[in-house]
Amino acid sequence: MSELPWQVHKFGGSSLADAQCFSRVADLMLSQPSNQRYAIVVSAMGGMTDALLGLSASAAAGDADFAPGLLALEKRYEAAAGALLDPPARGQLLDAWYRDRNDILDLLQAVVLIRSAPQRTHDVIAGYGEIWSSRLLAALLRQRIDAKRTVGWLDARDVVCVSSTRLGVSVIWPVSQQRLANTDAVQQSQVLVVTGFIASDESGLQTTLGRNGSDHSAAIFGALLNANAVTIWTDVPGVMSGDPRRIPDAKVISALSYNEAMELAYFGAKVIHPQTMGPAIAHDIPLYIRSTFAPELPGSRVSRDSTSGEPIKGITSIDGLAVINVEGSGMIGVPGTAHRLFRALRAADISVILISQASSEHSICFVVGEENADDACAVVRDAFAKEIEGGQIQSVVASASCSVIAIVGDDMSGRPGVAGRFLNTLGQAGINVIAIAQGSSERNISVVVPRADATRAIRAVHAGFYLSAKTMSIGVIGPGTVGGALLDQLNSQAERLLQDFNLDLRVRGIASSRRMLLDDKQVDLAEWRDTYPNQAGELSLETFVDHIDADHLPHAVLIDCTADDAIAEMYPQWLARGIHIITPNKKAFSGPMLRYEAMQAAARAGSSRYFYETTVGAALPIVQTLRDLRETGDTVRSVDGIFSGTLAYLFNTYDGTTAFSRIVREARDAGYTEPDPRDDLSGMDVARKLTIAARELGFSLSLDDLPVESLVPVSLRDVSVDEFLAKLDSSDAQMQERLRQARERGCVLRYIGKLDSQGKASVALMELPTDDAFANIALTDNVVRISSDRYANNPLVIQGPGAGPEVTAAGVFADLLRLAAQLGNPR
Repeated sequence: MSELPWQVHKFGGSSLADAQCFSRVADLMLSQPSNQRYAIVVSAMGGMTDALLGLSASAAAGDADFAPGLLALEKRYEAAAGALLDPPARGQLLDAWYRDRNDILDLLQAVVLIRSAPQRTHDVIAGYGEIWSSRLLAALLRQRIDAKRTVGWLDARDVVCVSSTRLGVSVIWPVSQQRLANTDAVQQSQVLVVTGFIASDESGLQTTLGRNGSDHSAAIFGALLNANAVTIWTDVPGVMSGDPRRIPDAKVISALSYNEAMELAYFGAKVIHPQTMGPAIAHDIPLYIRSTFAPELPGSRVSRDSTSGEPIKGITSIDGLAVINVEGSGMIGVPGTAHRLFRALRAADISVILISQASSEHSICFVVGEENADDACAVVRDAFAKEIEGGQIQSVVASASCSVIAIVGDDMSGRPGVAGRFLNTLGQAGINVIAIAQGSSERNISVVVPRADATRAIRAVHAGFYLSAKTMSIGVIGPGTVGGALLDQLNSQAERLLQDFNLDLRVRGIASSRRMLLDDKQVDLAEWRDTYPNQAGELSLETFVDHIDADHLPHAVLIDCTADDAIAEMYPQWLARGIHIITPNKKAFSGPMLRYEAMQAAARAGSSRYFYETTVGAALPIVQTLRDLRETGDTVRSVDGIFSGTLAYLFNTYDGTTAFSRIVREARDAGYTEPDPRDDLSGMDVARKLTIAARELGFSLSLDDLPVESLVPVSLRDVSVDEFLAKLDSSDAQMQERLRQARERGCVLRYIGKLDSQGKASVALMELPTDDAFANIALTDNVVRISSDRYANNPLVIQGPGAGPEVTAAGVFADLLRLAAQLGNPR
């Protein structure tokens, strides 16, 4: 047995909270291979140490009524022992507990008498938690283990010898090693349960390793036993890339180096105690962080080398800080200024967390705990009193309510652009950086930000580094014909886009005019048609937008599939806060010129983008083509065409044999027109499209500027839809006459929009020769002809389906993919 290698496993208080947890730990350890020996270092049951320290503190305050507190501990321990152990073992365990209780009573009564408790007394009382939990686990393992393996119990006070230093406790290794060699339990046991947290000093008196010291205990025994691994079992699945309470998308870091782990531990990652690293580094022992509650997961491995190719491993923070800024022209070029400053702070026992100094030496700023800010300022002012009086130092100012955000990773070293990406991400998120610090090792870059912005900052940075730059939080407004078709198309392609292009499209909200469906992760698009009617709540557009604009995701995208002018009115506000917009809604881009200009300014201010290809010709690339021509220096001379698939259908079908009113009614029934055909027949849809095209070419055209021929009789413009359809035949004769006259001249009727090189536009029903390109198109096609300097003799023609929910949805989807292609860097 003595030749078998050791492994050390440590279980914290959350893993040993109750009988069920103890049973889970026992099952876990008994499932380990039998070709190794196991040292199991345990903490006190969850909350036990705090309860014991509370009793000690109350006694020191003169409170002699500690019986209820001890009784609560007794009941809890008895319940766990009763649920886990058979009567003989249970009796022995509880007898030992009752003896310890009496000893604690004696100590507490002594503390009450003298109204004071030295630290050593606190240590003795607090250390009973580990003794009790380790005894219970050892008894449980003996009861369950097979006869071929022996279970031992070890009081760490009999082995671990430490001394106190300014940096904390220091292990006296030769003494500890000799004590271990003389311990029978170590030699005779294949499974050894060890108390964590407690130790003894050179005089043999009990002490502790400090709060969370059981991790340190595990590493110490790993070194003493020359273990091949130390596994720390806790209630999280490993070291996380960020605090999951603040970063919903935090991920487990599969592997990290000792240095990375120490940096993260210092900056608040509480999974690993910083002192745990020392023995592991000295003896090159890998550490594993795993979850007791999900042992099937691999967790995190901490070792000497963990190169992964990723620039950073984690993002972490420290809150509750203050920045002290010392400025003065008299500091420039004066040797020893920094030495005097930090010597004074050291003498006052003020810990400095971060230092930043400009190369001009005009100012030095440093970060301390917020509770030390006033003392730090006083110390500095006292140390430089003469310089302040003489004007060489102008100010010593504290800024409270700050946080330090740090990114950590060995692979940042020598890699250009990491710091730039870090700061750019914060800038895009609207975070003001107060100070910056980076060591020459390039393993850590730290910034100081306002405390109020800390969570938003770490979420933005995590999204920028840990998620795909093309992860999008998407909200779809208007799940009607076009919006519904879009959601179905997204559902059919989302998995392929994620696998093939790392494009993570998360539809996190769907909203109509009255209701909304939100999901923290993403809406199940395979079931949305059933989920939305049954689970959608009352719409709050503000809540909907806030939900989509999640600061833990890199990009927020609102897809407006409505024709609602009130929604379009919100675009400038959304763009200004950095939300991208994709829409087939023509109201925004053909509406008032002031709003159009406000959208452009808002997009620049918010570093956001908007796409509206489908506002002109559904999925046909009309807007992009006009933009490309203009941006590449071509001069567009004219744009004309059939911009309405509905009107194209009506006049391709109308040959005089069937009344025009009947064709309109049949087209409406077939879904070729809007529910109210007057929306098509008025010509305003074409006018809006032509206005958008004109603005794309740089003309300040408004709807009021162009003449539009409406095909809706004046008498029928304000009646109901039913009445309009019933009385439309009153205009059939007029339409018949126009067709007759056109035919006499060898022409056909087509509804045309025209734009010239001066920005003048018109929309009207026109007569065209039968050999004109617009006279011979498919029933519902749009066709647009662009004449320019480059396309003078042979105009550029764009033709294809200009309407239909599937086609329009595909165009919106294509805009979404264009947006993704442009988002190569985090927001």
